[in-house]
Amino acid sequence: MDIVYLGYSSFRLHADGMVVVTDPFPQSLGLRMDARPAAVVTVSNTQPNHSAADAVAGDPRVFSAPGEYEYNGIVVRGVMTPLPAGVPHERRNVAYTIEMDGVNLCHLGDLALPLTTRQVDELKPVDVVMAPAGGQCAIGPDQALQTIQDLDPRIVIPMHFSQGQAGVTPEGPEGFLRRLGQDQAQPQPRLVVTTGNLPADLRVNLLTPPRG
Repeated sequence: MDIVYLGYSSFRLHADGMVVVTDPFPQSLGLRMDARPAAVVTVSNTQPNHSAADAVAGDPRVFSAPGEYEYNGIVVRGVMTPLPAGVPHERRNVAYTIEMDGVNLCHLGDLALPLTTRQVDELKPVDVVMAPAGGQCAIGPDQALQTIQDLDPRIVIPMHFSQGQAGVTPEGPEGFLRRLGQDQAQPQPRLVVTTGNLPADLRVNLLTPPRG
């Protein structure tokens, strides 16, 4: 499986000729949405920077609610995550486990509180987790570490951190990386994951979005 970070909370996942895009963003965010047609789009919440499904090429199947789905061999499980007290239901967040090419990836979206034991069980098994690293409306480094320990993945990919856009997730990934003891992680443009190359110990891969 080929994993490319498009920026904010969006990734392109490519395996067996199929493309999945997570949390697509609008052009106004100042990042480049992938131009390839996608088979599936997952949307974790209704905030504009997470839900611009019309920015994705092709005629993808869009999943935006809890449930179990299967489309063209792609298996998706959506699980509602906890909301802070006083936050309206309309701000709900759905975490997804996406199974492609035998690898289970978990996209946490705008996770605001640690997952419950039941939610962890519903999402597992997890090989790769995309975890918010920039604070603001998502969990901070300490709670992110707890969630990662609960999900027990082999690989962590930070997302939802500042790439220089004004008014968008003010923090970079540095605090997140330090909390995981991975502050020396070097940025890379993409990651290839197979069932045969998963590391024995937890590894953090810091991906950078394409420019231009």
